[in-house]
Amino acid sequence: MKILILQDYLRSGGTERQCVLLANAFAAAGHDVTLVTFRPGGALTGTVAPVVRRVTLQPFDLGLDWFAPGLIGAVREAAPDVILCLGRMANCQGWRLTRFAPVVATMRTGKSLPARFRRTLRAAAHVVANSEEARATAINAAGLPAGRSSVIYNSLVFPAAIPTPRNEPLRSALGAGPGTTVLLDVAMFRPEKNQRELLEIVAGLPAEADWQLWLAGDGPARAACERRASELGAAAARIRFLGFHADPGPLYAAADVAVHASWSEALSNFLIEAQAHGLPAVAFAAQGIRECFLPGVTGWEIPPGDRAEFHAALTRLLAATADERVHRGDRARAFARGRFDPARQVRAYLDLFAALSAAARP
Repeated sequence: MKILILQDYLRSGGTERQCVLLANAFAAAGHDVTLVTFRPGGALTGTVAPVVRRVTLQPFDLGLDWFAPGLIGAVREAAPDVILCLGRMANCQGWRLTRFAPVVATMRTGKSLPARFRRTLRAAAHVVANSEEARATAINAAGLPAGRSSVIYNSLVFPAAIPTPRNEPLRSALGAGPGTTVLLDVAMFRPEKNQRELLEIVAGLPAEADWQLWLAGDGPARAACERRASELGAAAARIRFLGFHADPGPLYAAADVAVHASWSEALSNFLIEAQAHGLPAVAFAAQGIRECFLPGVTGWEIPPGDRAEFHAALTRLLAATADERVHRGDRARAFARGRFDPARQVRAYLDLFAALSAAARP
């Protein structure tokens, strides 16, 4: 089967990691895969398998996520059996491509949907959402019949080994003692990821508590967050900015609790990876967040802006006994490995593509 995947840019975000995972997995399963990106380069470009054919539309990086010159010609040349659109900008282009092959649109965002995105949702042969909440949003936004949409959850990009040895050397290097509770957030620094509010939340934790906050990632909002952290008095000494990590697995193995304050998720890759590594999670409610963990058991969904409740959940976890942490960790790992298994998700996509391709044949 000839599969064309459309993505605007291979930045270090969650959708882009899923894009690379799927492209590589489809190719490993013996399919002819073409990955078309609007912009060249990006942090993840080196992670695409050599067997995946790469096409970039901009002759050099113009910094324009929406600009896709020559898209029609590239699709015509690839002659795909099915087209998968990933990301907001790719989905805004999908409606133009329906005459070439069945288009699979995706709903993976909690942001508002541009008119051209909604047009693609209506024109697509099928819409895949990465959470039940995202699917409901797509149905409501485009008036889709339920039979033209389905849920395929994100795949674990960095599944943990079991058992995962605790990364004591990294903890020690970053100044975390044996009794320190390490709070971890792995996300691009963008305004919607809301790391600034997360900084202010942890600064309000009890002064006697032994904690650190590790923020992994990079992006345009990082400098402002670093400035805000420096203004937080004594809490500033407990905050670590770790930069972009191509593989955050060692961070998960060194941390104790996953924390996330984003307000525009559609199933957080970070939270499901943290669950796979046995980390309980505390996160503001956003689209799909409650599907990332077992509510009240391995994770807590906090109403947006309710800092008091966020503090209360973190305080409970800071005070948890060793037995409680082991129990929650075991439940989290089992849950994540079942719901977000990469082999299952890849098979679901391939089964869908095969059915759509067969239905499209004369």
